[in-house]
Amino acid sequence: MQKKLILGSSSPYRKDLLNRLNLTFECHSPNIDESPLEQETAEGLVKRLTIEKAFAVHNKQLQNNKTTNAIIITSDQVAVLDNQILGKPITEENAILQLVSFSGRKVSFLTGLCVLNQQDETYKYTLNIYNVYFRELKRNEIKRYVTIEQPLDCAGSFKCEGLGVCLFDKMEGDDPNSLVGLPLISLCQLLKEQGINPIG
Repeated sequence: MQKKLILGSSSPYRKDLLNRLNLTFECHSPNIDESPLEQETAEGLVKRLTIEKAFAVHNKQLQNNKTTNAIIITSDQVAVLDNQILGKPITEENAILQLVSFSGRKVSFLTGLCVLNQQDETYKYTLNIYNVYFRELKRNEIKRYVTIEQPLDCAGSFKCEGLGVCLFDKMEGDDPNSLVGLPLISLCQLLKEQGINPIG
């Protein structure tokens, strides 16, 4: 019998990605403070938040006397330009400013993944780095893109699964799914270690 799966996220993008593996799972929001610590690196921030999310979901399950024999999957992502961590834009104005700053440049996306076994509270963590090279962008293109796609809840102010690809020269990395928010290649490997194989 397959272990219960919990996706520790309220992101519709991560939910859609996990659905691709044709596995049954529940979604629970971790509800943690995602503010960076003083002088925290992008790598440190992503790792800390990814793991904190997993244990937040785990502890909430314990408090509510829910299952303690599930596999919890969590992820976090930040965009980095010139060693500066970029958050979600939230507003159209911020999205436009972010994309203007990306024009003709490389932006790195760091996506952490944690798979936590509730039974023994052990976990595995991986980091996936994906680079996006933006072409030279005109301001009217950027404004039109933001108006059409409204990428206000996306790190980097774009949706690569949609019109965002029109902004790029090229992409570089091991797993394009990580850019959307969940590295499925690494996830399949970690789930297999837990005895879960989507294809058998």
